[in-house]
Parts: sequence; structure tokens; C-alpha cells
Amino acid sequence: MKRLFRRRTITDLQFEAHNDQKLHRVLGPLNLTMLGIGAIVGTGIFVLTGTVAAQNSGPAVVLSFLLAGIASVFAALCYSEFAALVPVSGSAYTYAYATLGEIFAWIIGWDLILEYAVGAITVAIGWSGYVVSFCSSIGIHIPPELSSARGTFVTLADGTQMAAIFNLPAIVIVFIVTTLLVVGIKESAAFNNVIVFVKLAVVLLFIVCAASAIKTANWHPFIPVNLGKFGQFGWSGITMGAGVVFFAYIGFDAVSTAAQEAKNPQRDMPIGIISSLLICTVLYILVSAIATGVMPYSELDVPDPIAKVADHAGMGLKVGGVSLMALLIKFGAIAGLSSVILVMLLGQSRVFYSMSRDGLLPPVICQVHPRFKTPWITSILTGAGVAFFAALLPVREAGSLCSIGTLLAFAIVCTSVLVLRIREPHHKRAFVTPFVWFVAPAGTLSALVLMASLPWPTWRRLIVWFLIGMIMYVVYSRRHSKLHHGMLAKAHLKNEGGSALK
Repeated sequence: MKRLFRRRTITDLQFEAHNDQKLHRVLGPLNLTMLGIGAIVGTGIFVLTGTVAAQNSGPAVVLSFLLAGIASVFAALCYSEFAALVPVSGSAYTYAYATLGEIFAWIIGWDLILEYAVGAITVAIGWSGYVVSFCSSIGIHIPPELSSARGTFVTLADGTQMAAIFNLPAIVIVFIVTTLLVVGIKESAAFNNVIVFVKLAVVLLFIVCAASAIKTANWHPFIPVNLGKFGQFGWSGITMGAGVVFFAYIGFDAVSTAAQEAKNPQRDMPIGIISSLLICTVLYILVSAIATGVMPYSELDVPDPIAKVADHAGMGLKVGGVSLMALLIKFGAIAGLSSVILVMLLGQSRVFYSMSRDGLLPPVICQVHPRFKTPWITSILTGAGVAFFAALLPVREAGSLCSIGTLLAFAIVCTSVLVLRIREPHHKRAFVTPFVWFVAPAGTLSALVLMASLPWPTWRRLIVWFLIGMIMYVVYSRRHSKLHHGMLAKAHLKNEGGSALK
């Protein structure tokens, strides 16, 4: 049992962060903030706004986004303290290793695959759908048998049906992003900055142009009367809506995986994590307020609510029967999903790098390219795995599985901050979580409550996933852990010393 809870010391991790120069430290606060925005702003702002307004909250969807944002801020503050204290690339995995022990580190490292790899698979499939729709709008038709999950029956141009072969666009985007991540973190960050500017420009264009079409009568009643069932409007609808839109905030924690590539992580990591979350929260609230002000909330339960609101607001200038604003919104969604894939693959490869460096995964994984200074093998392996599953699988329950993995990471990080404050209060912290005795428990509790709201099939998949992970830990990781070998070496020296005395 003692071996299961062996820990890496904060001092050791800080020494490693200071002396390990294998990865390039090139990211400043702007790059880190853009990584956070790139991970957070995806289809959530274009889809969830209308769905939650129509089904749960009405105009009070702004309160749902606000509550979800507050719950995320609790976790963001805890992540910021750890990222500044231990600026290495392992994120929640490393934080758990330093506070709760190796078994929890393995659990959270295995769990992060659900957030980053499964998240990237889901988003790549969604990216393919938006690209097919966008190309179709401008007269370019991608064969349906090459843009759907294998085995899915699709309708061809002549009306006949056939089973799809694989999802080619999903492979293409994962290949492009993986290549960028191998070539260099600086180049990846520059690419992310460009596409984040594009999608922010689309969102801001919508906010500025549609605001003039608001009719305040659409905001009344602001909190619609509950229809007699939990979650259907009223305050229960606001809280359930917060649980749904929370998943639009997933991704800001991926910023912490780039800590070892930040120029000044003690200062810049908290800036990147917190500022990206705050910016996205403000955008979500503005977009949801405008959408419900321009149109009655009951009419927003459509796949593209923001495009519908834009048309209703008179932004639907058409050329050749095609709405230019609808095209812009689709293009913004494509850009948004591209940056999400990039940050998710970045996060996953860095977590694998850290686990391999600690001996919990094979050592070949943590090799750094001599020229590009990136963990190229783990980037390629991650990209290949994501591309394979994105090409063959439908979305199904991948989104919920990604969410439960993220929430578990949030709960463990918030708990770890409090444990470290109690156990090792002497460490000098460049960033201190304010009101930690409230913020950390509130972050843990809010994450657990949202986990509890997820359906049983998602929990069942999580349990099966962890059983597989525990088998891997027992068979390989426990025996190859560098801490394990360190303990064996100490025991060997102790035995030798005892024999000499005898």
C-alpha cells in the first residue's frame, strides 16, 4: 500500500522544471491565453446557446453560462496555483503525483486520455461535418462515403445507399495538426493564434451586428415558469442548463500542459488560464443574451441557432441563394474546432511525455526531437490513434465520456491544492488561490455534482476504462516507475549496510 501512495516531491519537480531544457520555452502570456481560448471556444457557443435556451433556461440561459463559468473559475484558480508552483508539462497528472501519490497520478493520467484524446476524436468528427456542410454551400461536394463513420449508411447523389468507408476529412485535420505539433510549439502556437483571431472575429461580428435587432420583449419572462418537470425552465432549468453548458468550458486546463514551454511560467501560466476562461465566459454571456433578445427562445432549438438569429437580425445577405453570415458562422465553427483539436492533441502528447519521463509508460515515448525540440514520438502516436478512431467511429457518447473525464480531473486538482496547503505550507507560491478553504472544496463539490448528473452508461464506460487502466498499472507501470526503482535502490543499500555491520 505504501508503494501505491509514494509521491514525487515539489522540490524535485521544481528542480526538474528549472533544469530540463529539452522543450523550447517560447510561449508568452498571449500565446497561452490564445491556447486557452482555442480550446474553449468551439461548437458550444454556436449550438449549446440555442439548445439550452429552448429546452431548459429561456432567456435566463445567461445565468446558466454564468453559473457554469463560476464553477470553472474554482478549478482554474487551483490549476493556476499548481502551474506556477510546479511548471512542468504533466498538468493534473503531475499535481496528483506530488500530493496524493502514484496511484492517483496514474488514475488521473489515464483519465486525461478521456478528456484530450477522446475529446480530439469527437471534435475531429464534428470538424468533418462542418467542412462537408461548408463545402456543399459553395458548390464543392465531398463524397458521403468518404466523410462518415465506417459502416454508416449514406445516401449517394443518385439516391442509392451504401455503407461509408471512412471519414477522410477527420484524418486530414488530425494529420495537419499533428504535423504542426511535431514541427514545433512556436509554429503550433502561431497557427492557433491565427485561427483564434478568425473565430473571435466571427463571434464579435455577430455580437456587434445583431445587438441592434434586440427586442426586449423577448426577454420577458426572463425566467420562464417551470413546466412541472425538473429542468424544464424555472430555477431547476437554470441549474440543469448550467450542467449542460459547463461542457462548453472544457479545455482551459490544457493550458497547464504547456507549462514547460512557457517563458515565465510562474507569471504567465495563471494569466493564460484565468484570462482565457474569463474572456470566453463574457463572450458566452453576450452571445446568449443577444440570441434570446433577437428571437423568442422557443425558436432556437435548431442545429445552427446563431446562424438563424443572424438571418432574423437582417445579417443574412445572400449571394446566389447562400447566406453569407451562415457561411461565416460555419467558417468560424471550422476554425474553432481546428484550434480545439490542436490544443487537445498538444495536451495529450505532453501528459504522455510526463508519464513516460516518470517511468509509468515506455521510455521511447518521452524522446524529444533533436531539431524541433518537441516530444515527436508521443505526438505522432497520439495523432495516429485519434485519426484512426475519428475515421471509423461515430460520435455517439464520446462527448459525455470526455466530460466525465474532465470533471474528475477538476475534482482531483481542487482536492490536491488543499492537501498540499496542509501538508507543505512552507513552499513559496508565485500564485496563491484566493480563499482556498472555500474555492478548493467548492471546485471539488461542483465537479462531483456535475459528474453525478451524467447518465449511468457514461459511468459504466468510465468504470470499464479504469479497470483497463489498473491492469496496465499493475502489469507494467508499477514495476517500471522511477520512484519504484529508487525505493528498491534504497532498500538494497540498506540491506548491504546491515550485512556489513553483521
